[in-house]
Amino acid sequence: MIDRLRQVRRTTSALLRVGLLVSALTTSAPADDRQELAPYDAAIRPADRHHWAFRPVQRPDVPGPAGDRQDTGGADWVRTPIDAFVWDKLRSRGWRPAPPAPPRAILRRVYLDIVGLPPSIEQQQELLRDSSPQSIDRVVDALLAHPGYGERWARHWLDLVRFAETNGYERDAAKPQVWRYRDYLIRSLNEDKPYDRFILEQIAGDELDDANAASMIATGFNRLGHWDDEPADPKEDRFDQLDDIVSTTGQVFLGLSLGCARCHNHKFEPLTMHDYYRMVAVFGPLVRPQNGRTELDLPVGTRVEIEAVEERDRQIAAVQREIAGLRDSFRAQFLASGPSKLPSEAIEAFRAEPARRTEQQKQLVEKHAKQLDEELAAGPADPTRSMIAELERKIGELRAARPDLPRGYFMHEPSPSPPLINLLLRGKAARPGPQVSPGVPAVLVDSQPQFLPPGERTSRRRLTLARWIARPDHPLTARVIVNRVWQFHFGEGLVRSPSEFGRSGQAPTHPELLDWLADWFVHDAGWSLKRLHRLILTSNTYRMNKEWNEAYGAADPENRLLWRVPYRRLDVEAIRDSMLAASGQLNTQMFGPSMYPEVPRAALEGHSDPDKIWRPFDEQDASRRTVYAFVKRSMVVPMLEVLDLCDTTRSSAQRQITTVAPQALTLLNGEFTVRQARHLAQRVMREVGDDPERQIERAYLRVLCRPPSTAERGTMLEFLRSDGSLDQLCRALFNLSEFVYAD
Repeated sequence: MIDRLRQVRRTTSALLRVGLLVSALTTSAPADDRQELAPYDAAIRPADRHHWAFRPVQRPDVPGPAGDRQDTGGADWVRTPIDAFVWDKLRSRGWRPAPPAPPRAILRRVYLDIVGLPPSIEQQQELLRDSSPQSIDRVVDALLAHPGYGERWARHWLDLVRFAETNGYERDAAKPQVWRYRDYLIRSLNEDKPYDRFILEQIAGDELDDANAASMIATGFNRLGHWDDEPADPKEDRFDQLDDIVSTTGQVFLGLSLGCARCHNHKFEPLTMHDYYRMVAVFGPLVRPQNGRTELDLPVGTRVEIEAVEERDRQIAAVQREIAGLRDSFRAQFLASGPSKLPSEAIEAFRAEPARRTEQQKQLVEKHAKQLDEELAAGPADPTRSMIAELERKIGELRAARPDLPRGYFMHEPSPSPPLINLLLRGKAARPGPQVSPGVPAVLVDSQPQFLPPGERTSRRRLTLARWIARPDHPLTARVIVNRVWQFHFGEGLVRSPSEFGRSGQAPTHPELLDWLADWFVHDAGWSLKRLHRLILTSNTYRMNKEWNEAYGAADPENRLLWRVPYRRLDVEAIRDSMLAASGQLNTQMFGPSMYPEVPRAALEGHSDPDKIWRPFDEQDASRRTVYAFVKRSMVVPMLEVLDLCDTTRSSAQRQITTVAPQALTLLNGEFTVRQARHLAQRVMREVGDDPERQIERAYLRVLCRPPSTAERGTMLEFLRSDGSLDQLCRALFNLSEFVYAD
């Protein structure tokens, strides 16, 4: 009976393996690079291609003046095409948009949205002299040209690309030079780099014909994920790294959850295992530069610059070999002459041929090398020393003529010949299935794109993919990015699942507006993100107030029809930076290695080496903008963590907004808030002296960008007269809900 059960178990297991292989074959590619869709793509049904996000973008007509628009009081409300679409939707319900927000509120909203900092008192006063819509337009233009724009919006992109400066896992080692990727983002956004070029550089910046230092640093996108420097299964870990790249690329640029198809066809989307492993084949040639458990960076520059440095290094290596030969000969002669005071066994070790030294002799050579060099230097003059010195001068001249290039953190392709990629049964590296060729999701194409042949240095597979994603007629690319920009201005996108445009995502609330914006962004704005911002920020839709309407709220509690602007709590970067700006302590230094905000000692004590895990606090350096804060995966700065910094291990399309007690405690009693309140009080006293009324007004203008009301002024005067300090008053202002909301 037992033998019979064992036989049944073996038979069942064999049938299961065959079934898995057959299942994989139905979704796998043949070994050749045929371009037409193959039978294994039959899982994609015609109906799948009719999903709204997979259809080509069709630019709709902008709704024109309607007969009843005058009757509902909206004849002058439509200022931009955005307003026309929003008004048309509201009018169909017989609704009206909320009135415009007050000028001061609009000013603070615009400043915090674009640059993440509040307007100065001088900028507030300038608005009071002219609060017309055209004046706000000019403010928008000025802010889009401000360097703070790149710092503000780079942080949004860093959320998407799972940016952190360490690897996570047990040792959580630092990623060398990874801060250069953050600086690349800030510069690219400030330069208004076209979004299609932005895509090309991040996916395949090293494969571009005009590749340079910036485009190579941009490919750090592929390497930003967490990394286990001592994996239990190296083969499995290799595919985990590729999975991180494929999943992030799919979510960030396409709004698709490709990573869900690693082990089986996607349960809810028309994405197959073969689609997934096609993308793995695109990124498969990438290799992580490392020396065991230590990650390495690489030089960055144009091909000409890199080749010149490589030639220099070859020349230096040849000279170094010559020096080594002379030094070995000199040492041998010196040791043979007998004046050395080294132990006899060390002398014997030095005189042995390097290739034949025992392990013990190698240790002796390493131990006594410095002593021998000192003896040689103290010995009599010798022509060999002069020859070595001359060769060392030659190395110096070579380095001076061709200095080292800056370094960057990115993967590279060591060969233009790509490795073979297999579909993995159940997603396991130990169970390879059929070979897979590079490609893109079948539901998005009628035929696979023609992949470029390998170049001199790389496979150029990533360049083919990047060009396909950045095509003007791609159904997803422009829709996804204009939706993200909309989301960061309004709190929610027109599609409220910003990284899921598939069937399991949400349908757009304003599909015509989304398609109009996507087409306009590509063909009229030339992929310019700044022009997209300007279009949104100059609309009356953006400039509405937050006024609640009971009837509208009952019918549309989530404000899907955009009848008002929603309340949005500021993210932690804007809260912290606004405190620094108000207190006058903001350090505006841009770029370079990250700064280390103060971390309470108690937060460090839980780590095995609390004295080395974090650099000593330097207030001036730590007063730089929060985008420059060092992000350590195993220990996020407590203030950032408690105020909802994103998950740094995966792409984060939206931050969670929580309301928990530690937030109030951090803002009320945290050392950072207490210090900035003290600095603000000192600043106020320097600016207006000892007059309590003027102190109160100045503090309100600095923190809330408005003067206090009569009631507020009276309350604060009473507080100061009852032995309350100006420090405490400033701390109270930092803890008002009004401070942590844009308006």
